[in-house]
Amino acid sequence: MRWMILALSLLAVPAFAVQPDEILDDPALEARARELSKGLRCLVCRNENIDESNADLARDLRLLVRERLVAGDSDDEVIAYLVDRFGEYVLLQPTASGENLILWVAGPAMLLVALAGAGIYLRRRKAAPDAAPAPLSEAEKARLAEILNE
Repeated sequence: MRWMILALSLLAVPAFAVQPDEILDDPALEARARELSKGLRCLVCRNENIDESNADLARDLRLLVRERLVAGDSDDEVIAYLVDRFGEYVLLQPTASGENLILWVAGPAMLLVALAGAGIYLRRRKAAPDAAPAPLSEAEKARLAEILNE
């Protein structure tokens, strides 16, 4: 019996924070709302979509998405409305254009700079002649002998 309970708990679907009073009567609109909600970030929880968040602001965003869909907006119009209102931060997958382009390019560019720097360092290190240590002067030899005798 315990194994069956454990197996069922492992197969459990993650709970969504969508309240029953938020669900639309039209199944097609509700499906669109759920699909849109997967790509929208909860502004309080940061890396959680609004369907999974229990925050009040996430609830407001879920209601706003459904309100815009009922008003007849397309999916792109709903997303554009939310981006205009909250900025691109509301998107879990921000666009790779405009101001965000530097964020998309910075990581690979820094990797290339680091690889180039490592290559230059290794090439210079390999090309440097192996310098033998300079022989000790007579004063240094005498001091070393003195230290070793102590």
